[in-house]
Amino acid sequence: MSRLLRVELSGCWLDKYGITREQFADLSERLEAARDETALTDVALLAAGDVPPEKQPLDGHFYLLPEQLLNDYQVSRAESELGKILTTAKAIQSQSDAVVVLGIGGSYMGSRAIMEACCEPFFNEWPVEQRGGRPRVYFEGNSLDNDATQALLSLLNDQRWSIVVISKSGGTLETAVALRVFLEALQERHPDEQASRLVPITGQGGKLDELSRQLGCESIFRVPEGVGGRFSVLSSVGLLPAACMGVDIVELLRGAAAMNETFRTSPAVDNPVLQYVGAVHLLEQHQKIDIRVLSVWSKAFESAGLWYDQLLAESLGKVELGATPVTAVNTRDLHSRAQQHQEGRRNKVIVNVTTDSIRTDRITIPTQETDPDELNQLAGKSMPELLQAAFQGTNKALREAGRPVIDIQLESTDAFSLGQYFQMLMLATVVEGRLLGLNPYGQPGVEAYKTNMKTILGIE
Repeated sequence: MSRLLRVELSGCWLDKYGITREQFADLSERLEAARDETALTDVALLAAGDVPPEKQPLDGHFYLLPEQLLNDYQVSRAESELGKILTTAKAIQSQSDAVVVLGIGGSYMGSRAIMEACCEPFFNEWPVEQRGGRPRVYFEGNSLDNDATQALLSLLNDQRWSIVVISKSGGTLETAVALRVFLEALQERHPDEQASRLVPITGQGGKLDELSRQLGCESIFRVPEGVGGRFSVLSSVGLLPAACMGVDIVELLRGAAAMNETFRTSPAVDNPVLQYVGAVHLLEQHQKIDIRVLSVWSKAFESAGLWYDQLLAESLGKVELGATPVTAVNTRDLHSRAQQHQEGRRNKVIVNVTTDSIRTDRITIPTQETDPDELNQLAGKSMPELLQAAFQGTNKALREAGRPVIDIQLESTDAFSLGQYFQMLMLATVVEGRLLGLNPYGQPGVEAYKTNMKTILGIE
């Protein structure tokens, strides 16, 4: 059985409100040209260090990371970047009941998605034995929420804990404030141990880099050059927290590398990246569909949906272009948003993310003698069967209403599948940007609020 992620476009071939196979065929040449620009031209420009002004910034190095990290690990093992990440993660695990990951945006959203997809549900609630000795993982530094910060500090009072702080510049206010607060608490809880209990992931020469050196941090990891925050999940930014959770980061990278191979070699009609981009681009151009609902059919994928929200919004929300992303979790959100999706404005495409696998024993509906809820007619059926019926019924209702649907099918919620998912959507976002004629890298609009905020606070 193939482990490759699949994209199904049958829900887009709609007579009046969808797109046609002929339109996709006509677009194929442009799709493959945008693919070659991403996989060949951009890579060559990065290697030469000669990026023309119209291409700047060019954060395309994310594409090369899976193979580079895996190859270096195979050759150098402990001395490679991956080897050092695994060694550091093991040290953190051995001395910590909890790890606080400080970061905002792309500095934490990927690792949170990994935790929810690959770790057991309610991971932090399980006793240490059932977590396999792995520390609890908490995420902060992604807001300025006083009560949430205070609550986490209180929760850490009687635990052994460490910090992984992620900021390329060290100047992002939310993360910098959190680091100062949590570092003070760390020094009180573990005097003279901050050098081993604080692990920064940052760029060269920034504020966090300087602080790390002042504190004598034993391990410092780098955000790779040419990798923007929202494209950094398969660098140390996402890999170190994932390794602390006990996730198989080698398999995560192997999944991404497998997607790269398919992306490079498959024609548009068989290429998951280009199938997806072709469909959403044609729907936007021909049907004015500019709201993209990532509809995940497992709670494990909710944060993976939110990760894509940021990826799409920051990459393509420029010069009054780009689709608006929304994440929905089913069947939960069938009872809140489905009415709008089914009968509201025709400006949405539903992108289902599904997997047929489960990690635990199937729960079946028991029989009751009195049958007050009249569920005996379902007795013996399993929850996965009910979920599949809900999925099929929803897709059928959407199709009958002329609502376009794309299905992204993963084999499971394991690290290999998630690596494919991350790499597919990062590549898709770049290719879609090329079709729109805009640079998918950089996020100039985000800087406005930061500038205004600093002015209000009277800081530089």
